[in-house]
Amino acid sequence: MAEQEVPIKTVHLFPLLDQKLIELLRSLSTDDWNRPTLAKLWTVKDIAAHLLDGNMRVISSAHQFAGDPPSNPINNYSDLVVFLNGLNATWVNAMKRVSPQLLTDLLETTGKQYSEIMTAADLFAPAPFSVAWAGEDESVNWFHIAREYTEKFHHQQQIREAVGKQGILTAELFYPCIDTFMCGLPHTYRTVNGNTGMLIQITVTGEAGGNWYLLKMAEGWTLIKNAGSVPDTTVTLSPDIAWRVFTKGIDPQTALEVSNISGNINLGENLFNMVAVMA
Repeated sequence: MAEQEVPIKTVHLFPLLDQKLIELLRSLSTDDWNRPTLAKLWTVKDIAAHLLDGNMRVISSAHQFAGDPPSNPINNYSDLVVFLNGLNATWVNAMKRVSPQLLTDLLETTGKQYSEIMTAADLFAPAPFSVAWAGEDESVNWFHIAREYTEKFHHQQQIREAVGKQGILTAELFYPCIDTFMCGLPHTYRTVNGNTGMLIQITVTGEAGGNWYLLKMAEGWTLIKNAGSVPDTTVTLSPDIAWRVFTKGIDPQTALEVSNISGNINLGENLFNMVAVMA
């Protein structure tokens, strides 16, 4: 029996992405650590603390430790977002008493353990958490891990934007992130009407980008990699705008103004409403 092909491979990229993060953090000045970021109320240091929280949670989960259950029932997506926002805020506030140097050391140590856990995972086994922003109630590990990769990628990119040090908007590191984000488009378009066979092309420009296609089927929209016909709508955006759009790092209208839609404008505009983070 042939081995299943992983649709989006990210496991091998965690060590490199972490290496880039540690190098970046060790290069920051005191002022840099306190700079505001696209993550609204969070500074550079707050985002670094949040990334450490992500490592800690995965490692603790591997130890079969779940922590305290939610104090309020989680009945829907909104309840889950409120719960996660509370966890995130509690951690970030507690980490304000920790020095940037210690925070960086902890990120380096836990990042290695985190990568080992991801490497050991059965990529087609049921994931511990579903990718809710893609509309899934259950997910398999490769998709869950790819979602975790987008978290590490976009938060590091937020830090890089804040301190003016680029370095990860490359084909190797960026493409798997944006490829994962695109998996959320069918769910985003679930209430968008269209004739069966309608085709939307999404183009992210540059060497780090590519083309994705959203096809209207009788049962809904589906994401495909190759078009069999001329698209009814083409949406073109840059890598720098693309990652911001899907992580609430830019206002949808502002993103629209610096991007391009040809064909059915209304059909294309819906892309800018997608959010590929828990928010």
